[in-house]
Amino acid sequence: MLVKPFKEQTVLITGASRGIGAAIAERFASVGMNVVIHYRDSHEAANEVARSCMKHGTKVLTVSADIRYRDQISKMQEKLDQREMVPDIIVNNAGLAHYGLLSDVSEEDWDLIMDVNLKGAFLCTQAFMPSLIQQKYGRIINVSSIWGISGASCEVVYSTAKGGLNAFTKALARELAPSGVTVNAVAPGPVHTDMMSGFQPEEQAAIANEIPVGRFALPDEIASLVYFLALPESGYITGQIISPNGGWLT
Repeated sequence: MLVKPFKEQTVLITGASRGIGAAIAERFASVGMNVVIHYRDSHEAANEVARSCMKHGTKVLTVSADIRYRDQISKMQEKLDQREMVPDIIVNNAGLAHYGLLSDVSEEDWDLIMDVNLKGAFLCTQAFMPSLIQQKYGRIINVSSIWGISGASCEVVYSTAKGGLNAFTKALARELAPSGVTVNAVAPGPVHTDMMSGFQPEEQAAIANEIPVGRFALPDEIASLVYFLALPESGYITGQIISPNGGWLT
């Protein structure tokens, strides 16, 4: 049941100050939807994304929170309530990569990657999910990774976190389906973002050569898939892990 016109809905995107998150915010703003841009520390970058979104004449709000902590999410939720921007669409995009041998991973590294990539999605979803259930309509879209499907050498912690996010997606989709809320994950292959900056140019070229289409994805291409999953007519798609990866993993 669609409770309001699609273009009058509000979308919350975590980690939206750059990269894929910024592209997702811009995509929803381009059709005039209300956009909430979450960030942790990148205040000016988030404001720049907001200014770009506002050029479309849409209502935009930036909110800062460390999604590892429930009390900070609660404060973010209060701000959204005050501005009457309760999200109909939740995009759990915030993420943090980690490169290195498992033997070199500290317990602090493990906790940080798990908290940002997995616990943050859990806490944000749990906080905003009740309103979706109450209105019998909503979309939850988790931004995962191809490594959560296939695993990656020297990215064990990150792969594990994203694999957990995929399982979270599948299980929650079953739980929320009777309430008219869909839950899906987008698991991209390599994308031209700052997250790939840990690789040298020659390493990036070698990876691109392994991809059948011969290149990395653009953030806008991932944003388009997220937007599609948020559409009212995508209501029969739930519990899916969709991987736009240029044919790298089939």
